[in-house]
Amino acid sequence: MTLQSFFYPHSVAVAGSASEGKLGFFLIKQLLEGGFSKVYAINPKGKGAFSVPGFREAREIGEEVDLVVIASPAPTVKEVLEDCGKSGIKSAVIISAGFSEIGNWKEEQKLLQIARKFSMRLIGPNCAGIVNTHHRLFATLETRPPSGCTAFISQSGALGGAVLSWAEEQGLGFSKFVSYGNGIDIDDVELLDYLADDPETKVVALYLETARKGRELLRAIRNVSRKKPLVLIKSGKSQAGKRATLSHTGSLAGSDEVFDCALKDTGAIRVEGIEEMFDLCRGFSLLPPVTGKKVLIVTNSGGPGVLTTDKAEEMGLEVAEPSAPLKEKFRRFLTPRCSLKNPVDFTVEGTEEDFQRTLALGLKGDDGDGEYNSAIAINVGTPFLDSVSLARGIASGAKETGKPVLASFLAGKIVEEGIRFLKENGIPNFQTGERAAKVISLMHQYHINKEKIKDLPPSPEPLRRKRGFKFPQTEPEVFQFLKDLRLPVPDFRFAETEPQAMKFAGEVGFPLVMKLVSHSVVHKSEVGGVVLNIQDLKGVQESFQKLKEKVPPGDFLGVTMFPMISALFEALVGVYRDPQFGPVIAFGMGGIYTEILKDVSLRLAPLDEEGAGFLIEETKFSKILKGARGKKGCDLESLVDLLVKVSRMPFLFQEIGEMDLNPVFLLEKGVLIGDARIIQIPGGKK
Repeated sequence: MTLQSFFYPHSVAVAGSASEGKLGFFLIKQLLEGGFSKVYAINPKGKGAFSVPGFREAREIGEEVDLVVIASPAPTVKEVLEDCGKSGIKSAVIISAGFSEIGNWKEEQKLLQIARKFSMRLIGPNCAGIVNTHHRLFATLETRPPSGCTAFISQSGALGGAVLSWAEEQGLGFSKFVSYGNGIDIDDVELLDYLADDPETKVVALYLETARKGRELLRAIRNVSRKKPLVLIKSGKSQAGKRATLSHTGSLAGSDEVFDCALKDTGAIRVEGIEEMFDLCRGFSLLPPVTGKKVLIVTNSGGPGVLTTDKAEEMGLEVAEPSAPLKEKFRRFLTPRCSLKNPVDFTVEGTEEDFQRTLALGLKGDDGDGEYNSAIAINVGTPFLDSVSLARGIASGAKETGKPVLASFLAGKIVEEGIRFLKENGIPNFQTGERAAKVISLMHQYHINKEKIKDLPPSPEPLRRKRGFKFPQTEPEVFQFLKDLRLPVPDFRFAETEPQAMKFAGEVGFPLVMKLVSHSVVHKSEVGGVVLNIQDLKGVQESFQKLKEKVPPGDFLGVTMFPMISALFEALVGVYRDPQFGPVIAFGMGGIYTEILKDVSLRLAPLDEEGAGFLIEETKFSKILKGARGKKGCDLESLVDLLVKVSRMPFLFQEIGEMDLNPVFLLEKGVLIGDARIIQIPGGKK
């Protein structure tokens, strides 16, 4: 069943008290005042409100009902839902609270069981309702927003309500609004899929607190972004939200960092907060696409123009000077006191014609293809300037060129009429030019990224295990495990006793490295558990005894011995299983610098060769890997191959919770894993 009956019902029943002051009464009032006429009331007293008839049960209505909005006390919701199911109602919005948000999981699951029994679909519980302005449907406790082409999905009802209240003030109209609350049935994924094909929606805004379906959500985000812009707010950036873990990789892959990496290649634009969301949605709603980075800034005041220029360049836009021929055209009608550099500063003498002709020439030119892709027009009002006249010039210039023109009229009551004129003519106005510059930059970013949206490579199936397979626990077992999988590891030996160490030293060769093996030590370097550059047998004997004394006798398992390796660079390669998005791969500067510099990039696994290349390029470290200032570059082809193989490991072996390869030695020819540790999922396969 599609979601049509939620957004385009022919009739709506409101379940809950219809007495004045109650939620049911207010919902009926909202529906009627919004223009929806076919409404019924359901409550134990069979009481109606206004012109709406009341019934004790849904079955008494005697006509087909498409949607029920339930606002009765939590203990009664189950009974109401059962009654509606028996009467044939297939869609329900449950506004009532008092379920999983306060720990009442069992009662919430009972609602879902009832819905499944009657093939009903649910939004909620604990939600703020649903809106379709184009159908005059306002089944919500929140403010009725103006009609427009932005759809807003909010996990939070309270925040969603605040956004609807600000909509008219901010000049943003909505097509659809859904607060899905606890989301026991219909959630963000299904709503995104619906809105991707909604002809009344031009841009989708999404507020998330948690991404419960992880990769399914990313699939839905890609689906939307391929068709229309998706602007996303995700809360939970604080340190408190990060996952505590034992490994380097896990400690660098906090929840918000993983969310950012998950959004890569989806086309979605993540913004910092509600203010940016409004700005960007207005830009996408009102303006044509921003197809290039060159922006023209026209102003009647130098200061705001300079601030806007600084922000534009910070955001990656090009604020280039007009060409000599274009400057000559400007001189023909602008006063000699104007600055023609970009910002083009008319000074306070700027007129309606100045704004109109400058925009037209800069964006369109005489041949229809101007030098600039977009423009910001700034008016710093004074009492003697006619803000409407200047707004008219800006609107005329924008209409003539067909390119994106944004305005910033400052400030207060003296420019109110001008701002109103801009709004009526589809020109978005921003409180500052800096905010307008950010909108242009993000709109251009979407234009570019839309063509780069790509799905994750297919995940490999788990490997079939050989009989007697035992998951590796100690470092030597891990190295043998990696060697069997044909990952690049150096020659190594595991010695449990000093005589074994003396024997194996000749096989490994000098100089060599000796590492402590103990279940009680996680980071060997932090306890002095690594001895480098051992040159002879005496050094082997001394180092073995030194490492043996680092831990209690029962914790000492032996030592692993490796040849000393001289590398061009050391890197970190790791995988981490995020609870929301699954396996994530990390790459960055390794060795002792990993947690000091934190130059690490993240991507969802698995990777293909292109994804591995992007992972490398996203680090500052990448600039020196190719060779810089006469220093040799490393074997990037072998590094890409290692990243691809490591990214597949959590799928091949599902008990891998984290895998940390640090350092990985990057050589002129090839790569070698210098240290390796795997953390198994608690209770996972053995």
